[in-house]
Formats: sequence, structure tokens, C-alpha cells
Amino acid sequence: MATSTQVLQMLIPNGGYAASGHEYEGIEFLECEPITKAQFQAGFAQYDKWQADKDAKTASDKAALLAKLGITADEAKLLLS
Repeated sequence: MATSTQVLQMLIPNGGYAASGHEYEGIEFLECEPITKAQFQAGFAQYDKWQADKDAKTASDKAALLAKLGITADEAKLLLS
């Protein structure tokens, strides 16, 4: 289950808010477009899929880069150590 912080990071990735507690009423929108309470609550159901999609894209991008370089993940780790 996602936390309120994770949901806010998904819905408002550039920040601009301050959150106190875990309820919608504790969110103060400072330098961002406010979201609705319904959007915040729906975000809990959407978060796991959003994170899985994000992780899959990162893995795909990494694999494409390694293929482009013609090296394995272990070889990349060796280069970066």
C-alpha cells in the first residue's frame, strides 16, 4: 500500500506542497496546482501500477543502453567501481 508521501510524489512530481500527517486536509499547496481530495484518494489505487510502469521503463532504458554500449550489467558495474 502506498503512503501519502508516495502518492503526492506521483501526482505532483515537482513538489511545491507541504504535508502534515497522512490526510488530504494536512496538505498545503504552496507553489503548485492543487489537487482535489478525490484525486488524492484515487492516487492510492493508482500508485502500484504507476511505480511498476516506472520500474519497467527504467529497466528497459538500462537494457537498451547496455546493448548500445555492447556490455553486460556486470561489466558496467565493474567499470563504475
